[in-house]
Amino acid sequence: MEHSSFRTRSIAFIGDFLPRRCGIATFTADICESITSEFPDSQCLVAAVNDRKEGYDYPSPVRFEITESDIDSYARAADFLNINRVEVLSVQHEFGIYGGAAGSHLLALLRAVRMPVVTTLHTVLSEPSHDQRSVMMQLDALSNRFIVMTEHGRTLLERTYKISPDKVDVIPHGVIDIPFIDPTFYKDQFNAVGKTVLLTFGLLSPNKGIEYAIAALPAIIEKNPNVVYLIVGATHPNLLVAEGEAYRRRLERMVADLNLTDYVVFHNRFVTKAELMEFIGAADIYITPYLNEAQITSGTLAYSFGAGKAVISTPYWHAKQLLDEERGILVPFADFQAIADGVNRFLSNPGLMAATRKHSWELGREMIWPVVARRFMESFERARTGAGMQERSVAFTAPVEETQFLQLPPLNLEHLNRMTDNTGIFQHAIYHIPNYAEGYCTDDNARAFILMLLLQENEKNAETNGSPWMLARLASTYLAFLWNAFNPETRRFRNFMSHDRHWQERAGSEDSHARALWAMGVALGRSNDEGQRNIAASLFQRGLPTVDQFTSPRAWAFALLAIHEYLRPFAGDRYVTHMREVFTGRLLECHRVHSSEGWDWFEPSVAYDNAKLCHALISTGAESSNSEALEVGLSSLRWLLKSQTVGGHFAPIGCHGFWTRGEEPARFDQQPLEAHAMVSACLEAFNVTADDFWRCAAQRCFRWFLGENDLGEALYDSVTGGCYDALLQDRPNENQGAESSLAFHLSHAEMSRFMIRYSRKQKICAA
Repeated sequence: MEHSSFRTRSIAFIGDFLPRRCGIATFTADICESITSEFPDSQCLVAAVNDRKEGYDYPSPVRFEITESDIDSYARAADFLNINRVEVLSVQHEFGIYGGAAGSHLLALLRAVRMPVVTTLHTVLSEPSHDQRSVMMQLDALSNRFIVMTEHGRTLLERTYKISPDKVDVIPHGVIDIPFIDPTFYKDQFNAVGKTVLLTFGLLSPNKGIEYAIAALPAIIEKNPNVVYLIVGATHPNLLVAEGEAYRRRLERMVADLNLTDYVVFHNRFVTKAELMEFIGAADIYITPYLNEAQITSGTLAYSFGAGKAVISTPYWHAKQLLDEERGILVPFADFQAIADGVNRFLSNPGLMAATRKHSWELGREMIWPVVARRFMESFERARTGAGMQERSVAFTAPVEETQFLQLPPLNLEHLNRMTDNTGIFQHAIYHIPNYAEGYCTDDNARAFILMLLLQENEKNAETNGSPWMLARLASTYLAFLWNAFNPETRRFRNFMSHDRHWQERAGSEDSHARALWAMGVALGRSNDEGQRNIAASLFQRGLPTVDQFTSPRAWAFALLAIHEYLRPFAGDRYVTHMREVFTGRLLECHRVHSSEGWDWFEPSVAYDNAKLCHALISTGAESSNSEALEVGLSSLRWLLKSQTVGGHFAPIGCHGFWTRGEEPARFDQQPLEAHAMVSACLEAFNVTADDFWRCAAQRCFRWFLGENDLGEALYDSVTGGCYDALLQDRPNENQGAESSLAFHLSHAEMSRFMIRYSRKQKICAA
């Protein structure tokens, strides 16, 4: 897999974990270790499930412990994963390792987490109980993707549970990367030099069928007397609790009764990975005489097969798929004679045994842990980028009929007030707390000043907020910042200021300069405060000529919006009117050069704050009777809206790559800035055309903030009054910076003003 520019960096695993002794614990430890090794820039943490009160002496990857039978423990784990900003949750699922009926306690955790869920199914039942089926159906609803280890598992999910096969990734069980060498290399440490080593390993329990392999030994020894059978592994902990070592003692008595003491060696311990590699390395033939057909996964089988061992197995589901096409020998269940015949067949035909081993080892290169880790990461990224996302988007807001009037949330300026000190509004936040380290910028203070002017203009909003004085105070703070931002020597607005009030440059970007001018235009066009208007006039008059030297289309667009506001009270200003013609001509020339069939745009790429280009031409075209500007503004806005509408909801071009002509548009990260630009432009298009299409479009774009988006997640936080910084591939970016929060509040103010005017107009028409 090629390493894409996007990479999942924070992964949590939930399941059993070493040193707990079970197959799931081993698997979870192995996949976690493999992903950490293969992707060193990713961080993995584990929430381990404890089956005993004292827990286990876990290694450092285990960051949280869940008590199996305590459902509150699962809720606490979900909070832990959420607050640690985990990007994807990898669930290792088997019904017996979680508490509740059929492991239903796990569902409480999955309902509460706020990240994509990829569930690895270590068991898939063809005939589930009522509780098991219920849990599986809820797992389907709460998981973005499933991982199974065989194609048969995917077939069972589709046939038994009606789960779409497109939602399922088939990834083989990982195996240790053991070189293909002669087993003799390892045999001396087991006193097995010159002997043929038969091996079975794993936790002992009656369903493993080991008694049938022991019963086969006399017939094997009769033809191949130099064999030794190694039975490696501790008794399963659950079996130990239920009956102690009774099963092992039965096997040992059987060995004694058959006079096989010299041929069978028990290694009664849970071996380390290094020890396991040596046991597997020494084996000539691996035997899995399991008794249950419905075993979809066997880690021991995968390890031995991937190491290039000749395998004899009963035909449970995993073995049937792995050993198909003569990659091993399948024997009937509970048939010791068939096991003996299989072993003797291999030992009597060294060519067959060597070819089988080589074939298994070569296929096993696709199963080694680094390869499996990359496949898991591919599944995680599919879950995060949307493949399977809709299956879990249970919170998606039902679309509002476009003919309905949108109900706006109450105005809440608490976050903007918190983000503002005596200097201005801070650029960024850590969650909803101001981030002093990033300081201030002119862009955001210009937007904030415009917002205060709009709210002051709208008496209803001011009354709802309950503090006209606060609006005036904030407006003065933001305007003072902009006054200080202007550098008389360069006649340019500076943009970035540190927290200790030091400017970071002599001149900011062209776009930030023009945004500041836009704020001055709004003040001149809408403010009743003479002090504000005088300051704005001074900055506007000195800053507008500079834009004539700019090359940024967005700077020209912001200047046009500033001019549009300025000319409301000063329509006779010939110089400003001339500059309007100049900037309009430049935008139209951009459109002539770059637009083509299927690409109704001003540049070879669609980047940021896009709808402002359309908005500027619509306003200017209508005010100046420039039919070409109006037509281009409306057509490009319609094209942009269509390009950013997916499944009936607004989906702005993402900032990770934007959209270059001839390529696919970036889907994420989606920025609130784009939603505001579209809301504002669509409202202006409605004001000019009275076409209800644009009113509906504005509402649709605004609803993106409220949860009608790709993830069904609200960007606006009604508790804090802030707006999340972006819609990521799997969740919102929960930081509530100035740009995003201002984008929401500007959209809210413009929608509120529009709806008041629209309602009044409707009443007048009705009268």
